[in-house]
This record gives sequence, structure tokens and C-alpha cells, in this order.
Amino acid sequence: MSIRIVPHSKELSAGVEAFIRRMRAGGSSYGFYVDPEPDWIPKRPGQNVWREFYVAIDEQNEVHGGFCLKPQDWIIRGETKVVTDWQGPVSEGSVNPQYAPLAMRLIREMVKMRPAIYSWGHGGNEQPMLQLLLKMNWFTHATPFCLRVLRPFRFFRLNRYLRTSKLRRIALNLMAFSGVGVVGVRVLHAFLRLRAMRRFPATAVEFKEFGSWADDLWKRCQSRYTAIAVRDAASMNLLAPATGWPPVTRLRIERAGEPIGWALVMASRMRGDARFGDLYVGSIVDCFADPADAGDVVSAATTFLRRLAVDIIVSNQSHPGWVEGFGVNGFLLLPGRRLFVASPELKRLLEPISEITSGLHLTNMDGHGPHAL
Repeated sequence: MSIRIVPHSKELSAGVEAFIRRMRAGGSSYGFYVDPEPDWIPKRPGQNVWREFYVAIDEQNEVHGGFCLKPQDWIIRGETKVVTDWQGPVSEGSVNPQYAPLAMRLIREMVKMRPAIYSWGHGGNEQPMLQLLLKMNWFTHATPFCLRVLRPFRFFRLNRYLRTSKLRRIALNLMAFSGVGVVGVRVLHAFLRLRAMRRFPATAVEFKEFGSWADDLWKRCQSRYTAIAVRDAASMNLLAPATGWPPVTRLRIERAGEPIGWALVMASRMRGDARFGDLYVGSIVDCFADPADAGDVVSAATTFLRRLAVDIIVSNQSHPGWVEGFGVNGFLLLPGRRLFVASPELKRLLEPISEITSGLHLTNMDGHGPHAL
């Protein structure tokens, strides 16, 4: 059977709907975008970041898979390069052996379109997709998950990530109702922050759109990173528009009245989430500053979210300076929870790898956005 990879279009929306139905019937929760126009950063003239959808069709225009690409300007050692995040690919091969080879075909097509391509996520080395990429000589770099528990009782009772068995649920309930776990978590976070012995005088001010101050900050601080997606005002107003998705709150972080950085935060009331259960989750989904000021930025953003009475605060980070900034604010740093996976061409652009990974800045906005938060 001949399969073609083509840009998604209105004419193929019904085919995508049929594809989703077949995936559900086969027991898969994966699907694809019915609307060919991305609701987040659709492509427009003059943009340096956008999303685009592609689907795999047969001779009858029946859809059997697809993927999403997000090209974006990066600065790598002072030079501008187009680097692309990929989402997917999804293939009917996961429910129908007839299409088993399609996943490899989709990966090769993505690399052909955008050689300097990456993904940031993946749950572990056991994932078949990750194993496939490793065999294709893709580079992987593990990054930590940052967690601050503000309301321990609710965390023990409502999270789903830890409550995976009857025995664990009983143990966590005992920790919550006895008060042992509550006290223990508070002591742990206090110890982590006290160990840093630092004061953070910065404050957070809400704003609607990135302006010239953000451009000045970008020009002043971009050279402190060896690899980073462009975060000037124009780019950030595309990624985090004043209206629409994602529903972030934009915070300008100031010290003595002067902007030293910014953060994008969210507060989400979860309902039956696979990881967070019914917790009220605060998240720091993007941030930028001189890495030396990361602690101040994290402190101000944490204070803002704490006032909203969230149960926990989470963040995905890669840059050692930002990871340290979360650590000195009392966050638990859980290693290896997220993988940066880069194509051979992107690996070549990033070499020497040790130099890049010590200065690589990644947040949720560098991937598919905060769709799970």
C-alpha cells in the first residue's frame, strides 16, 4: 500500500476523525488534530516560531497517522539556527499490524523536513519510540523535575502518581492523617531552603504583553546561555499571547524597581489527572533571566503561586543555573524525569555536547507547551 505524507488540510479532517475512531476501537488513547489550523502559534508571515501538521494518507486519502512540527529560531553559541520540536508521531500501527512500519516512515519524514529536530519528554527507556531513536543514533540528555509541596495533607491524599497500589494508599493516608508526613515534608523543604542561606528581594508584577523591556532583557542575557530558543518580545507574544492558549499568567520579576527576568505561571485545578489526581497544581512553565538571578525569579514566582493557595508547584528545567535556582528555593529536584532527545544533525550543531548541556535552557514552552498542566 502506498502512503504519502502531506500537509493537513480541511479536506482531510473527516479522514482524521475516522482515524481517531479506529484508534479508539483498537484500544489506543492517541489521535490527531482534526482541525488543520493549529490553535496555538499557527503559521503567519514573518514569524520565527510556528506549528504545522502533517498526515499520512493512502491512495483513497484515508488517514493512518500524523505528526506536528514546531520550528523556532534558536541561538547556539551566538549563531541563529532553526531548531524544530516534534510532537507525535502517531501511527495506526499501534493498533493494526498492517501499518507497523509507518512509525519509522514518519520519523524519517520529519528528519528529512527538519534535520535539526528534537523532542523533550519521554517517560523512560522502556518506551518503544525512545528505543527506536536510540538505535538511530539520536542523542539523549536527562533533565530533572522540580517539585515543591505547599499543602502536604492534600498532596498525600489526592495525588495519583504515588497512590498506585492499595498498600501505598494506606501508607500515604497514614502519613497524612497522623501528621507525620505533613511535618516531614515541611521540614524537608525548610531544610533545603535554609541550606542555601539566601534572601530573595525580588517581586513579581503581572503584565499582559511583552514589551521593549523584554527585548532589553533578551539582549542583555542571551549570551549567558550556550543554546536557547529566542525569547524576545515578538517571540514570547506568539508563544504566550494575551488571549487564548496557553492560559498563563505573565510575571515581570523586578528588583529595586528594575526588571531582572520574567516567568510564565499557571494554576490548574486537576480532576482525575493520571499524575496529579485532584490537586490544585501551580506550575512555572517558562522563565528567563541571567542564570545568576534564577533564584530571585523562582522565589518571586513561587510567592505569587503560594498566594493562590495551590497544593504543589512543579517545573521542568534543564539549565544547571535554573535547576540550582529551584533548589535554593526549597524545591525537590527529581533527576532524570524528562529526556531531551536530539537528532544526529542537531547533535552535530550542539557539539561539544558537554559544553552545550551545561548551558542549555529548556522549559515546557520549548516542547509542546503546557498542555498537560
